Amino acid sequence: MTNKRAVVLVSGGLDSATALAMARAAGFTCYALSFDYGQRHRCELAAAGRVARSLGAVEHRTFPLDLRQFGGSALTDDTIAVPETPGEGIPVTYVPARNTVFLSLALAWAEVLGAGDIFIGVNAVDYSGYPDCRPEFIAAFEQMANLATRAGVEGRRLTVHAPLIHMSKAEIIRTGAALGVDYGQTLSCYNPDAAGRACGVCDSCRLRAAGFAVAGVPDPTPYQ
Repeated sequence: MTNKRAVVLVSGGLDSATALAMARAAGFTCYALSFDYGQRHRCELAAAGRVARSLGAVEHRTFPLDLRQFGGSALTDDTIAVPETPGEGIPVTYVPARNTVFLSLALAWAEVLGAGDIFIGVNAVDYSGYPDCRPEFIAAFEQMANLATRAGVEGRRLTVHAPLIHMSKAEIIRTGAALGVDYGQTLSCYNPDAAGRACGVCDSCRLRAAGFAVAGVPDPTPYQ
């Protein structure tokens, strides 16, 4: 497996950093892919670069993609505020079709690279309830990928790995810490300040802080 290539989606957050570390530990040669999609802040792209370098990605590309043209999310529309308290249902920080779009572009790069594997750090335990983070979605996308690509038609099956999907946030943190992930390089906040300090009150910050507390691992996050 040491010669196998994998495209790993790297957002700059805690989960994707752990997924990259797990792919590397499994012996994959990793190609990191991030997206400049018009998100509310660019601090996470700097974090993605740090993570990709520190965890040994052989290449890191940032793909420009302006989802602000559609909006519909607090992360891509400045007129929608990032909520500071938990709400009911799917939160406004959900970006319509984001993981579908991201995985599709990862699939395209994987075909060009001859890679048979894609890693994504989605989680369906300690998460915000996004529909594109569920096991059913990952399974359906993998099936589609093998129907829609030349590689799949020619029998070179592609696998979408979501190694964190059934893990708690604490389990993710313990796993990453054991693999040498420096979580001080990551950024999970939906609404950091210009210096990249986390707000500490958004849904992502709350899940992250609780995960470190339960894991018994010191939280290196700089807060506002």
